[in-house]
Amino acid sequence: MSSYLFTSKRLGFRNWNSNDIEPLFQINNDDDVMQFFPYKPSKQETRDFIYRMQEMQKEKGFCYFAVDILELNEFIGFIGLCKQTYLEELTPFVDIGWRLKNSIWNQGYATEGAKACLDYGFNVIRLEKIYSVAPEINKKSELIMKKIGMQRVKTFDHPKLANYKELVSCVLYEKKRLIRNK
Repeated sequence: MSSYLFTSKRLGFRNWNSNDIEPLFQINNDDDVMQFFPYKPSKQETRDFIYRMQEMQKEKGFCYFAVDILELNEFIGFIGLCKQTYLEELTPFVDIGWRLKNSIWNQGYATEGAKACLDYGFNVIRLEKIYSVAPEINKKSELIMKKIGMQRVKTFDHPKLANYKELVSCVLYEKKRLIRNK
């Protein structure tokens, strides 16, 4: 059984390990999963991503977490928080994102996991704002942003997607930490 940093009803969120390389590589090479990305990462790029997430978890206390279905102890991808620097007016900012294998889509895992990560980000890490970005044509991700209570801020041309006409126009959503009066 894995050691989880936190859990939701059905999901466990943990740091990455070397056993995650091959299953994440398989997810990264699924045409449906990668429909709104400019390319499919190589195995080395997948390893590098996992290493960056491990380091971010050590340094910041968060990352795009490896996610397991608790009941099955099955790795299904990632959901979590990541420091980003590509939007000049927000740099640095924390992004919430997800990438899950398509065999578990449409069962509420992305929404459940994103809500748990927002809670972790606001109440454990004490972040003030969390953002989410997706290509404007990725309506499924935008729907999850709405379901988790995020508000649309703007549409913008993503600087890292400038060479990808169908992906360059992106939506930016945000959610602010609620401060409760005593």
